[in-house]
Amino acid sequence: MSPTSSHATTRTPRRSRPVRVADEIKQWVVEQDLKRGDRLPGEPEMIERFGMAKGTIREAMRILEAQGLIETRTGPGGGSFVGEVSVERARALLGNYFYFKNLTIADIYQVRRVLEPELAASLAGQLSRAQLAELEDLAEQFPAPPQSAEEERAHHIGSLEVHARLASFAQNELLGFLIGFMSQILSDLTIYRRLYNPPNTELWRKGRECHQRLLVALRDGAPEDASQIMAEHMQAAEAMMIRQEAEVQRRFMAEQSLGSF
Repeated sequence: MSPTSSHATTRTPRRSRPVRVADEIKQWVVEQDLKRGDRLPGEPEMIERFGMAKGTIREAMRILEAQGLIETRTGPGGGSFVGEVSVERARALLGNYFYFKNLTIADIYQVRRVLEPELAASLAGQLSRAQLAELEDLAEQFPAPPQSAEEERAHHIGSLEVHARLASFAQNELLGFLIGFMSQILSDLTIYRRLYNPPNTELWRKGRECHQRLLVALRDGAPEDASQIMAEHMQAAEAMMIRQEAEVQRRFMAEQSLGSF
């Protein structure tokens, strides 16, 4: 292969003009310190400011609107305004990226084992009574072990809600977002792969015990204890979820084998 052809295969794809203009508009919004709800200039001013044709400006604005960064309103007082991407929308877009990545339980817990103990330590002694009470209510949703696959499904999702809600209290928004996202994709993965069947009493018992111990550490302001408890929780949960995943796969293969006769 010639040097020229090798270079061509590694060249970064050229971005379209509307995409580049959309980036310039975002940069301009930041430089102007515009906030959510602030009105953007009208189309004629945007054309003049960025030196682009009407069609390019319109396409760039459509790109930003699809990203949730601007909002368009019609009628009296309408126009284009600075928007803000919601947490739910950001997680959905990121989830779409990972949809075909074939993530495993081990992949997810590799991240959770690093981040969640850090979150627990950072929040020990920092939560209000109302926040602690909310976490306690979530942790006590299911005082008895699951008796069916549907109960196991509800228990599992409920357990992850504890982690997602704890993440929402993070003072570090990036840390909270990542942990909340991990909880969401693990919940989706559990449902998609039916990892809640058969019911797992051990998972329920250990999860409930760790949540109770964690709440004590958070209430008492013991960051080292909170971190250690969360680390133990992640390690135990990962091992049991991997076993659950293997059991589901084993049953699936057995059913496929029986169906072939």
